Amino acid sequence: MALLRGVWGVLSGLSKSGADLCASCGSRLRSPFSFAYMPRWFSSALGSYPKKPMTSYVRFSKEQLPIFRAQNPDAKNSELIKKIAQVWRELPDSEKKIYEDAYRADWQAYKEEINRLQEQLTPSQMVSLEKEITQKRLKKKALIKKRELTMLGKPKRPRSAYNIFISECFQEAKDGPSQVKLKTVNENWKNLSSSQKQVYIQLANDDKIRYYNEMKSWEEQMIEVGRNDLIRRKVKHQAKDGTEEC
Repeated sequence: MALLRGVWGVLSGLSKSGADLCASCGSRLRSPFSFAYMPRWFSSALGSYPKKPMTSYVRFSKEQLPIFRAQNPDAKNSELIKKIAQVWRELPDSEKKIYEDAYRADWQAYKEEINRLQEQLTPSQMVSLEKEITQKRLKKKALIKKRELTMLGKPKRPRSAYNIFISECFQEAKDGPSQVKLKTVNENWKNLSSSQKQVYIQLANDDKIRYYNEMKSWEEQMIEVGRNDLIRRKVKHQAKDGTEEC
């Protein structure tokens, strides 16, 4: 329960202090822990929690997006969002106050409803809720890490011979549920002769070489930009023992 009280205390503190605002769009910045308390994650313990209120900027953006989209039908959403952010930055304080007051009122109502629901929790529900929060936080952290690595262009891991065969043959399997198609392809793999499997084994070996070369180049780039935290542990120590990792 300490976890629940601690993170909720952070959120309550943000509501009282007003939190920092994003320099680019003026939206309220999240606490680094706030994602762990998104209400939709509490379904297993509580059934239904109120939705977290929209920030002043998000409310403004949601109102303006249909208008900007109608005026610029061929523009991408990213372009429209930039235009809306620019309008928000130039909006007079008196007009921004309307959205900020609406956010504060919604946030107060949200807090009161959360408190009311938490008072109804049994000790076992509280334990379940804390476990769910921890699991969701770890999943969120892993997802953020994966997106960062993708953005940085980390090479894809090498595929096994079996995975290459699956990728090649899955689309060619007869129409039907994915599980049925996968079962058919799996049976086809088992029925391949040694010489037929050797073709895919060689492709897998080639992919390992591709991965090794791309990773070597990528890690050199990461070292240059100061991201040693992304370098494989074995690679960091290869200078000591003279070995290299594929």
